Amino acid sequence: MGFLYFISSFTFLLLCLFLTYFSFLILRIFTGKSLGNPNYPPVKGTVFHMLFYFNKLYDYQTQVARENPTHRILAPDLSLVYTTDSRNIEHVLKTNFAHYSKGVHNQNIMCDIFGQGIFVVDEEKWRQQRKLASFEFSTRVLRDFSCSVFRGSAVKLVKVIFEFSDSNVVFDMQDLLMRCTLDSMFKVGFGVELNCLEGSSEEGIEFMKAFDESTALTYWRFVDPFWKLKRFLNIGCEATLKKHVQVIRDFVHQLIKRKRELLAGQKHGNKEDILSRFLLESEKDPEEMNDKYLSDIILNFMIAGKDTSASTLSWFFYILSKNPLIQEKVAQEVRDVVGLNHEANIDEFVTNITDASLEKMHYLHATLTETLRLYPVVPVNGRCADIDDILPDGFRVKKGDGVNYLTYAMGRMPYIWGKDAEDFRPERWLENGIFQPESPFKFVAFHAGPRICLGKDFAYRQMKIVAMALLYCFRFKLSDETKEVTYRTMFTLHIDGGLPMLAVPRTTDSYE
Repeated sequence: MGFLYFISSFTFLLLCLFLTYFSFLILRIFTGKSLGNPNYPPVKGTVFHMLFYFNKLYDYQTQVARENPTHRILAPDLSLVYTTDSRNIEHVLKTNFAHYSKGVHNQNIMCDIFGQGIFVVDEEKWRQQRKLASFEFSTRVLRDFSCSVFRGSAVKLVKVIFEFSDSNVVFDMQDLLMRCTLDSMFKVGFGVELNCLEGSSEEGIEFMKAFDESTALTYWRFVDPFWKLKRFLNIGCEATLKKHVQVIRDFVHQLIKRKRELLAGQKHGNKEDILSRFLLESEKDPEEMNDKYLSDIILNFMIAGKDTSASTLSWFFYILSKNPLIQEKVAQEVRDVVGLNHEANIDEFVTNITDASLEKMHYLHATLTETLRLYPVVPVNGRCADIDDILPDGFRVKKGDGVNYLTYAMGRMPYIWGKDAEDFRPERWLENGIFQPESPFKFVAFHAGPRICLGKDFAYRQMKIVAMALLYCFRFKLSDETKEVTYRTMFTLHIDGGLPMLAVPRTTDSYE
């Protein structure tokens, strides 16, 4: 009887705690937000609206942005300003860059997994990491090494898919691409053979799953007003996140330890990978660049290196399966540029993918870019106002407000891309067959301004090499044309539930 009384009392106490916390949140959401002031963006909901529409969040944001290109969502302590106006984006990301930062709100949410990495930090730590990473990405050594790795990974991926195609077996294209890019990232970034694609690294696959789940659960914090309370009590999704983060951190710390031991035993060892160069840099300031800091840097490179290419390629092959004529047009360009017939084996084919041939793949480049326009890797991104400011469209923002640009929604706005904004049309990027870039404040898939993605060219090279190898060997189609394909709401735009596909080997007829 006493035990039941204890349980009921504890439950009542928790209920009172949640009700008190909820009332406190409501008060903070609506206090001091200048609700009726037309000088501020119109209010189009609260964080609870984002919670309600979470599974279709980016489509909900697109719907709101069609009526109100700049608007507000109210959250505790701050307003979240969302915009699709390229003038505002240029103002925040470039013109007034010094007065916008990642902000305490974002840093608190993301710190458990991304720590003090480049996507989270500002000022000196950002400049330090940016400078070192910028130098590494600009070296010819890294470019040659990465292309060699990408070719090798593409060959392995083709051989894996051949096994499925020979048996006419359905496979998850997104899962294979995630494993392929993870292997490539570990080889280029950390000098480690992970072998996730071939399924021989259970530890690596466990790490990949823990990493993806951690980023998804971390993103949930943006719409969950109770996440801090859950973390304090170590319950629900916060308890799950904590376990995944521990798996990730243990794996990465072991990686750093092994790499440091390997470098210590080499007088003139291989320093081609990025981690080796960061470890050498850490010797200059071991107290500041300790293992925790290096771990943070690695995890930030992870989401940039793995998800950028794998997510885009997943949507790319989905779109090509829905548009077989575009698929064949890309495949024809591959054959025309590389100049090999179907009798060349895959090893010979990838050897002929040179820098010169990659530069000539204008239609492929346009098709990948069109994929990113409609399915950007990071659907929402932005900064935090460090001062009271006025945006170019005339709306005011208060110090501490988030100012976010809706990349996913922007790709679907007729006032940005024309009446056919929602159509997949690679030709919009071509003039006389030559790829023509757009303003980075209109096409914001790689961010813009001083924090523009350093790995943009790196990602395009990887995506082109993998796409060329796969389209040289196969035609792709969805295993179920009637099934709706949508996204999973998280930091990066993964396809929800995977991408079941079939691959058909190309025959002589394909080349005649």
